Amino acid sequence: MDKNAKIYVAGHRGLVGSAIVRSLEAKGYTDIIFRTHSELDLTDQAAVFDFFETEKPEYVVLAAAHVGGINANQTYPADFIYINSAIQCNVIKAAHDHKVKKLLFLGSSCIYPKFAPQPISESDLLTGPLESTNEAYAIAKISGLMMCRFFKKQYGDDFISCMPTNLYGPNDNFNLETSHVLPALIRKFDDAKEAGAPFVELWGTGSPLREFLYVDDMADACVYLLENYSGEEHVNIGTGKEITIKDLAQIVKETVGFEGEIHWNTDMPDGTPRKLLNVDKLHNIGWKEKVSLREGIRLEYEWYKAQDREQLKV
Repeated sequence: MDKNAKIYVAGHRGLVGSAIVRSLEAKGYTDIIFRTHSELDLTDQAAVFDFFETEKPEYVVLAAAHVGGINANQTYPADFIYINSAIQCNVIKAAHDHKVKKLLFLGSSCIYPKFAPQPISESDLLTGPLESTNEAYAIAKISGLMMCRFFKKQYGDDFISCMPTNLYGPNDNFNLETSHVLPALIRKFDDAKEAGAPFVELWGTGSPLREFLYVDDMADACVYLLENYSGEEHVNIGTGKEITIKDLAQIVKETVGFEGEIHWNTDMPDGTPRKLLNVDKLHNIGWKEKVSLREGIRLEYEWYKAQDREQLKV
C-alpha cells in the first residue's frame, strides 16, 4: 500500500475504527478520509454511492457497525440485522462499482456456532446453530463476510475479512444498556467506588470463558492484513488466551480500586459458555499481540478516568 493512497475508514468514531485510524497514522499513511453519521448515513444507498463517486477511495476499512451486548441484542434484534446488513451491502457494492483496490471487512467472533469446538477455527463457520442472544447481529456479520468472499470469487475483488475477538480500549461504549462486558465492568466498579457502595451486582455465574484483545493491537493486526493478506478465507484476530468472567471481574475490581464485594445474579443469562479463537492462521501470516490483558485494562481505565465520564455513560 502506498503511504499516500486514499483510505476510507467507515466507523472512525467507534472503538474499532478510531483505533485503525490511529494505527494507519502511526504507520505513516497520510490520506485517511472519514465521515460522521450525520454527514453520511451508511444505510442510505444513494448517499453511499454518491460518496464513493465523489471521493474515490483506493482502500476501504469497513468498521462501521451497530453493536451492543446481550441486553441490546435481545431487545432490538430487527435493528441489529437491518442496520448492519444495509451498511455492509451499500459499502461493499459501492467499493466494487468504483474499483476499490482493497477492502477489509470487520466481523465478530459471534459468527461462530454456540457450541463450536474450542478453540474456534475459521473452518468452523456455519457448522452449527448460533448463540440465540446475538443471532441477528451474527447473521448480518456472516452475510458481510460471505459478500466479500463471493465478490472475490465472481469478480476477483481484493475484499478480505477478519473476525476479531472481544475488544476493549479507548472510545469503548460505557452505556450499561448497550455495552460489552469489559467496559460495563469498569463502569460498574468505578460507579460503586465513587458512591461508596458495599457491593456490585453482576449478571450470571461468572463461569463463561472469554478472550479479550486490546483494540490498538487489533488495529495493528488489521493494517498488517491490509498490507500482507489477500486470501479468500477470513482471518481470526485474537490472543488465543481465555479467562473466566469471574476472574476478569476480579482484575477490573483491583484495577479500579473498589473494595466492596461482588454479588452474582444467577437468574440472569451467561451467554455462550466458552468462546476462544484459534489464531494459528494469524500467527502464521506473521502477527502476534503485544498488550497483556491486565495492562490493557489499566490503559482503558486510565483513558476512562481522563474523559467526561457522565458523557460516556449516555
